[in-house]
Amino acid sequence: MDAGALTGRPEYDIVIRNGRVLDGMGNPWILADVAIRDGKFAKIGFVLGRGEREIDARGLYVSPGWIDVMDQSGGVLPRNGLAENKLRMGVTTAIGGEGGFPVPASRIPEYFATLERQGISINFGSYYSQTQARVAVLGQSSRAPNATELERMRASLDSAMRAGAMGMTTALIYPPSSFTTTDELVEVAKAAAKYGGTYASHIRGEGREVVQSVAEVIAIAERAGLAGEVFHLKAAYQPGWGILMDSVRQVIEAARARGVDVAANIYVYTAGGTGLEATIPSWAFEGGGDSLRARLRDPGIRERLKREVLTGSPGWWNIVEAAGGWNGVVLVNARNAENARYHGLRIPEIARAMGKTEADAAWDLVLEGAGRVMAIYHMMSEQDVETALRFPWTSIGSDAGAALSATQGDDLGLPHPRAYGNHVRVISRYVKERKVISLEEAVRKMTSWPATRMRLAHRGSIKEGHWADVVIFDLATLDDRATYEQPTLYPAGIEYVLVNGAITIERGAHTGARAGKVLYGPGKP
Repeated sequence: MDAGALTGRPEYDIVIRNGRVLDGMGNPWILADVAIRDGKFAKIGFVLGRGEREIDARGLYVSPGWIDVMDQSGGVLPRNGLAENKLRMGVTTAIGGEGGFPVPASRIPEYFATLERQGISINFGSYYSQTQARVAVLGQSSRAPNATELERMRASLDSAMRAGAMGMTTALIYPPSSFTTTDELVEVAKAAAKYGGTYASHIRGEGREVVQSVAEVIAIAERAGLAGEVFHLKAAYQPGWGILMDSVRQVIEAARARGVDVAANIYVYTAGGTGLEATIPSWAFEGGGDSLRARLRDPGIRERLKREVLTGSPGWWNIVEAAGGWNGVVLVNARNAENARYHGLRIPEIARAMGKTEADAAWDLVLEGAGRVMAIYHMMSEQDVETALRFPWTSIGSDAGAALSATQGDDLGLPHPRAYGNHVRVISRYVKERKVISLEEAVRKMTSWPATRMRLAHRGSIKEGHWADVVIFDLATLDDRATYEQPTLYPAGIEYVLVNGAITIERGAHTGARAGKVLYGPGKP
């Protein structure tokens, strides 16, 4: 018998009654009560004792909080820690850092201390980017580092790991990261391996060369001696739809069979999103932004760049080819009031309105933007999303950040529905509508598997003693709602979200609670 039942005093802080409890480990749901005390699960089963707060979950599902393993919130959380768009799609934990921290390695302790002092509503951890270390030493140069410079890069990553970084990331389609060789990445990654960190990568190419690019992640992980993670796995090349994704599976599963700890995460949309400058061959970025702009204004150089969009360019992933041509590229944020009239239009439509070629229209938009001009790239197939979702080693990442304010796009300035709907969509579309995976498997991919993958102790499953991150949802009404046309619509069906035992979303409203914790990586003492 619960002690509180004898004294008449509430025994628990919260008791969730009569819910269909999914433990997060892939097991079928059970009908049970869930009691929470001091931020942790205290009892699962028949709970006789009362809670200070009782939640009736009859007819609802009770799941561990969902984990976003490919988040972009690092820059916004110090300015607004509420992360409402994340929480309202069930995300209680986010791992950021594709582009690293918004501060240098030496200031990571200060950054984390700021989050803890101000309070955040989600749990948050981050990787450190090898590009941060590289730029600090080489700037925007494409040359290889010498031995002394390489040691400085390793020292930077070592400092980041000891400050609590989860590991090392790269974004190898973007200069100057794209200038980095495999050997350089192996040597720097050894600093993360020393502490048990993970190497996670936006790989060198996600189209026709995706298999070779995944193989590079495996090679780096194997040679450096650490886990490898492929960020937002996709097959962005129409002639390879239905073929390349299974080839990726074979490469990863062969590596896992020989003992390489490699896996991947995905978002569940057929369009990606990034800067419009990604349509420019990488060599033009040598020296940084001013050098790029000067080259774009040189008619002779621009003609060379246009030819390379058709022929390809060494060291550059051709995202125009991946999108099936310029018609697959949609402008969504021009960073220019005059050019905002083109939002939502495809590049050929904009080119006709401007009286220019597609490449000229796109690159003039880049030149005229006061900041990073953003676009949506329609380049994946529904079949491949479903195939990747079935792999047991894929987890779920949004590639989106928290919004600075409610009903706005995320802080990247990229209005993509994944910022508001991604995790709900895993269930609403791929469990309920298309029946690609089971509900239990969908929840496992968003809870215990990423928690295990990222070594997040005592998270990701509903077990006594674990941190009480919880999503309570109505499966019948669960709907991601956000679309490319209306990307900031909140989902339906998420009734409650608890973070470390604190009710943070209640009936679709943020309570203001800031019970989230900084999640430190394995190198922090």
